[in-house]
Amino acid sequence: MNIRIFNSSEDLNATAAAVIAGLLLTKPQAMLGLATGSTPIGIYQRLADMYRKGQVSFARAFAVNLDEYVGLSQEHPQSYRRFMNEHLFQHIDIPIAHTRVPDGNAVDLAAECAAHEQAILDHGHVDLQLLGIGHNGHIGFNEPGHSLTGSTHVVDLEERTRTANARFFGHIDAVPKQAITMGVGTILKAKQIVLVAFGADKADIIKQALTGPVTTECPASLLQCHPNVLILLDQEAGGWIN
Repeated sequence: MNIRIFNSSEDLNATAAAVIAGLLLTKPQAMLGLATGSTPIGIYQRLADMYRKGQVSFARAFAVNLDEYVGLSQEHPQSYRRFMNEHLFQHIDIPIAHTRVPDGNAVDLAAECAAHEQAILDHGHVDLQLLGIGHNGHIGFNEPGHSLTGSTHVVDLEERTRTANARFFGHIDAVPKQAITMGVGTILKAKQIVLVAFGADKADIIKQALTGPVTTECPASLLQCHPNVLILLDQEAGGWIN
């Protein structure tokens, strides 16, 4: 596990983008596992800028997203499909047919989970998985519990997770109570994982995930079992490291 701490968010975002671009230079057809929320926005802006400057192409790449809220159409302002289109896909040369975000509005959610999992398996697993981390240690929408589901599945969102995301919806009552998420098993099969965290409010859970016991009560702690994890933190999130 490689942990790096940065003095600025700009340097952190540039490093994460460079890692992704470097993969595409050596493997243009790579499958990228992508995340949403506030954490990766600066990384996506940097990647779009690199594409505009001719420094990277996504024309042969594939992208698969970690998760999506259940019950939101793809056009909903807070759907993750719309997020990805607006923050990345519309600004680079990746074919939309090469992108996959779970359909949270699918009639048959179990079939949609199976289709998402199969899309990943068809490409031999994810080459690089980008992750954020929740305040309760969730990765994707895999919430703490006595056990975790390995493959893509529907999950009930914890109240703390819904409260944290209420800022995007205006009120917690508008936040969906379920989501489709890649399972921890699927995430851990990625060839490389890049975990990004900003802010002092993430310091405690980062410390717990990276140095505490490996337990399903802190899903991110399972990353300790992966052989190729890059942790990118700002000064505040990594302040516990001496």
